[in-house]
Amino acid sequence: MEEPEVPLESVQEHLEHHAHESHSSFVSSVAVTTAILATVAAVTSLLAGSHANEAMICQIRSSDHWAHYQAKSIKASILDAKDALMEGQGHKPDPKDEVKRAEYAKDKEDLEKEADEKQKEADDHLHRHELLASGVTMLQVAIAIGAISALTRKKVFWGVSLAFGCAGIGFLIRELIMH
Repeated sequence: MEEPEVPLESVQEHLEHHAHESHSSFVSSVAVTTAILATVAAVTSLLAGSHANEAMICQIRSSDHWAHYQAKSIKASILDAKDALMEGQGHKPDPKDEVKRAEYAKDKEDLEKEADEKQKEADDHLHRHELLASGVTMLQVAIAIGAISALTRKKVFWGVSLAFGCAGIGFLIRELIMH
């Protein structure tokens, strides 16, 4: 999975340029908070991407365990068919076959457990990725509204920007505290 991009460098540059020209403390405040939000967005995006990668790796490992499980099942079925043929011809099955059958059953049990664990791990990482991706989205919206605030010099937009920023930071903090 791709990491969510935060294509806000041009917005940040425009805000900084605008802040230097205007010498307004309001615009400077908006520029500083927007820079902080952009930094938090970058960190949150990095964490979201990391969890997406981990989810994919765990999913692949789970699939590998299930494939191995299927291979053991096929081997056990072949063994059953061989024994049925032997009995059909009036021969006794090889006693080693029963040992092999028990070995396959134990291996399948272990593989199923490992596959389920990896699947749960993948689901957990995917859930964490989704939460952080939501945080990145909130932070991106906050940065965009912050730019609108600086351009229009309206404090109400800055308040809305800060609210979205707090929501985005809330997603990040929730992730960091919960895990």
